[in-house]
Amino acid sequence: MERRSFLKMSAALGCAASVTGCDSSSSDTNVTPPEPPLAAEQQSWSSCLVNCGSNCPIKVFSRDGVITRIETDHETTDEYGVNHQIRACARGRSLRQRTYSPDRIKAPMKRVGKRGEGKFVPISWDEAASLVASELKRIAASYGNKSILKHYGTGAYYGFSSSACFDRILNLNGGFLKIYGNYSWAQQNEAAAATGFSSTSGSSLTALKDSDLFLGIGYNPSEMRQSGSGEGYDFLMAISGNPSLEVIMVDPRYTDSMAGKEDQWLPIRPGTDAAFAEAIAYQMISSGWVEANSRAFLDKYCVGYDQASLERLIEEFRASGDAKKLALIPYIDPTENYRDYILGEGKFVAEGGKTPAWAAAICGIAEDKIKQVADKVMAARAPYIVTGAGVNRHANGEQAMRACYMLSFLTGKVGKPGVSNGALPSQGSLSRAGMSGLANPVKETISFFTWAEAIVRGEEMTARKDGLRGTPDLDTPLGTNIKAVFAINSNALINQHSDCNGTAAILEDESKCEFIVVCDCWMTPSARYADLLLPDTSWLESNDLVNDSYASGIMGYLVAMKAAIKPLWDCKSMYDMCGLIADKMGVGAAYSEGKDEAGWLSELYGKTRSNAANASAIPPLPATYEEAQKIGVFRAFDATPKLALDSYINGGKALSTPSGKVEIYSLLMAQKGKDWVFNPDIKGDDISAIPKYQRTWEGYEDDETSAEYPLQLIGFHTKGRTHSSYHNVPWLREATEDAVWMNPVDANSRGLANGDKALVWSSRGTIEVPVRVTPRIAPGVAALGQGAWYKPDVSRTGPSGHAVDVGGCINSLTRYQPSPFAKGNPQHTNRVQISKA
Repeated sequence: MERRSFLKMSAALGCAASVTGCDSSSSDTNVTPPEPPLAAEQQSWSSCLVNCGSNCPIKVFSRDGVITRIETDHETTDEYGVNHQIRACARGRSLRQRTYSPDRIKAPMKRVGKRGEGKFVPISWDEAASLVASELKRIAASYGNKSILKHYGTGAYYGFSSSACFDRILNLNGGFLKIYGNYSWAQQNEAAAATGFSSTSGSSLTALKDSDLFLGIGYNPSEMRQSGSGEGYDFLMAISGNPSLEVIMVDPRYTDSMAGKEDQWLPIRPGTDAAFAEAIAYQMISSGWVEANSRAFLDKYCVGYDQASLERLIEEFRASGDAKKLALIPYIDPTENYRDYILGEGKFVAEGGKTPAWAAAICGIAEDKIKQVADKVMAARAPYIVTGAGVNRHANGEQAMRACYMLSFLTGKVGKPGVSNGALPSQGSLSRAGMSGLANPVKETISFFTWAEAIVRGEEMTARKDGLRGTPDLDTPLGTNIKAVFAINSNALINQHSDCNGTAAILEDESKCEFIVVCDCWMTPSARYADLLLPDTSWLESNDLVNDSYASGIMGYLVAMKAAIKPLWDCKSMYDMCGLIADKMGVGAAYSEGKDEAGWLSELYGKTRSNAANASAIPPLPATYEEAQKIGVFRAFDATPKLALDSYINGGKALSTPSGKVEIYSLLMAQKGKDWVFNPDIKGDDISAIPKYQRTWEGYEDDETSAEYPLQLIGFHTKGRTHSSYHNVPWLREATEDAVWMNPVDANSRGLANGDKALVWSSRGTIEVPVRVTPRIAPGVAALGQGAWYKPDVSRTGPSGHAVDVGGCINSLTRYQPSPFAKGNPQHTNRVQISKA
C-alpha cells in the first residue's frame, strides 16, 4: 500500500472513531489527531542529457520539494513514425537515484591533500569565485592565455546553462587554448572529410525500405542508442519493416544489435577491418565486375581509383590556374593508386594482391566467407553499407574507415534509393538557440587527445609534429605548456583518457599544471584531481531548453525543461557560478549582458521559436517559454528517406575536397603524409594517400608484443553507463554486469570460469574484474565495457608494476599514442594478458 493511501485510510478510521466514541470524560479526547493530507504531487519535464546522442525527455514528479519518482515519455501514440513516444532507457529512468547520490559535490571545495587523493575542505562561493578570478589573471600574465585550456567534456549536453558560460569568462579574460576532435569520432571525422563527406552523412535508416542487403561493420546501435527515439529503435523498425533484407554484421562481439536480427555474424579480429574490406574490393575488381558495372561512376564522381584518373586530375589542376590547386600537384603520385594497390600491380607488385586468402589470415574470417560477402555485395540491387565508430578508435582508424568506405563507391550505386556511402546514418533534428561563448582571441588549437602531453611539452608542439592548428606555418611552436585546466562536466581528465596511470603522474606534479578546476555534480575520478571543485546543479534542478542530440534517430524534438526542485545543498548552475566569477574579474556586465537566467531563456526561446526550420517541422511553439514548459515536449518525425551524397551525385553540387570529388586518393592526406614528421620506430605511424590496411603497434600482427600479451582487448559501450556517466548509480551496477568477456577457448586455457575474479594487465597497468565466459566474443579477443571508474588500490601491485585498479577502468590498460592523421585516440588497440586473481 502507498503511504498516501495508508494515511487516508488512517484518517478515515480516526473520524469514525470520533463519531462513535464521543465522550468528553473519556481518555479518547487525548488521541493524537491524524496527520494532515500530503501535498499534491507536482509534475514537470526534464531531460537526460548525457552523451549517448539522444537527450531523452523525462517526466519528474515531486512533492514538497522532493523528487518522488521518474517516468518516461508516454504522452502520445506508441505507433512508430507518428511522432511516437520518446522512451528513455534505464539510465534516464534512474535519474532520481543519480540526483540524490551520496557522492554529490555539495559545496565549493578546495584541495588540501595531494592531487588525486580526494582530500578537500568546503569554502564559500565568494572565496571560490575570487580564487578563479585571481588565478586566471596570474596565469595569463605569467604564461599567456594559450596556457589556459578548457578541457574536452560531454558529461552533460545542456542547452543554455552549459560550458559556454565558462567560454564567456575565459574569453573575457583574453581567451584560452582550444581543442579540436573528440574521443568518439576523431579519426572517422577526419577520414570522411578527407574523402569528401561527413562521417554522419550516410543515408537515413528509413532508406533501408529500398535496400536488399545490409552490411554493418562494427555497427551496434541497439546498445549505443537505446532511446525510444534513437538510432537503435530506427534500425530495429527498418529491418523488421523489410523482411527481404539480408543483414550481415561484422564485429568481434556478438552484440545486441544482432541477437537474432542478423542473417550472418562474421567475428573479426580487432583492427583488421581494412584487410576484410580490401579483400572484398579485390574480388570486385579482379573479377572484372567493377570495370563492367561501376567504372563510369568512378570516373565521373571519384578520383584516385586508377593511374589515369590521377593523371587527368593533374592536367585539370594545371589548366585551372588556381594557385591552391597548382600547389597540390607535387603531392599527386599517379602510381600510388587504389586499383594497383588492391590488385598488387604497378609499384605494389612486391606486396601482392589483397586476396581473400591474404585477408583471412589477418582478420580471422574464412576465405570462402569473404568471397561470399563480396558476391552478395556485387549481386545486390541496393546495398546499404555502414561502418560503425568502433572501427575508428584503433591505431589505424583513419585508414580502416576509408578502406570500408570504398566498398560503397565500388558498387557505383551511391545516390540511388536504398544505398549509402559507408558513413553513419544521417539523423533528424530540431535546432535550438544557444548562448554565445564570445570571441576567443587565441587562434591556436590542439587535438583533444594531446592535452596531457601539452602540459609537459606544449611549448615545443608544432603542426608538423603534433597536428597543432592555427599557427602561421608548420614549424611555429605553441610556445607554452598548459598551466591551467578547466574540466567542465568532464571525466576525461583521468578516467576517459588513455593511460590513467601515466596521466595521473602528470597531473600529480603541481610544478607542471598549476591550477585545475573541475565543475561537476559528482566526485568522479577526475574530480579527485582538482584544485578547486565547483558543484553544478543536476538536470532535475535546472530550467533549460534543449533539443535532441546528434544520434536521436529520425525523430527531432525540443524539451522545455522546468526545475522540479530547487538547487540542492550549496550547488549553483554554471550560469550563476560563472556570473560570480565574472563579477570578481570586473566583467560582470559583459558576461550577463544585463540578463538573468530567466531573461536568457526567454530570449533564446524566442529565437528558437522563430527558427524557420523548426516552424516547418512542428506546429507553432507557444508564445512564451513558461507556456512551453507546461507542455514540455515538441516532436517532429521525418519519414522521408535521406540519401547519402544526394546533392553531389544527383544535384551536381561539388564536394569540399580540393578536387571537388570523392577522393579515393586524398590530396589532404598526401600533403600531410609528405610534410609532417612521423616516428619510424612506431609501427603504423604514417599517412597514406589511398586507403591501406596498416600493421600497427599492438595490432594482431604485432609480433613484438603478442608473446607477452597474447589477447587483443577492445572496449565497448554498456547499457548501464553512457561513457562513465551513471557509473555511480547502484541500480545500474546491479542490472549491468561489468566483466571482461572471454571466449571459452581462452578462458578454459587459463582455468577461468564465469564469475571468477581476474587480473587483466598491459605494460601500462593492471585491473581486477570478474570474467564472463561466452562464445559471443571471438577467440583471441577480450572485451570490457568502457567507463568504469578508475580506483587504484595503492596497497596492491599488479603484474604491470602499477597499483591494481579495482574499479576496472579499461584506460588503466590503454596506450597514449595519437593517431597519425587525426591525432586521435586509438583506445581499442591493446594487447593484454589475463589470469585468475
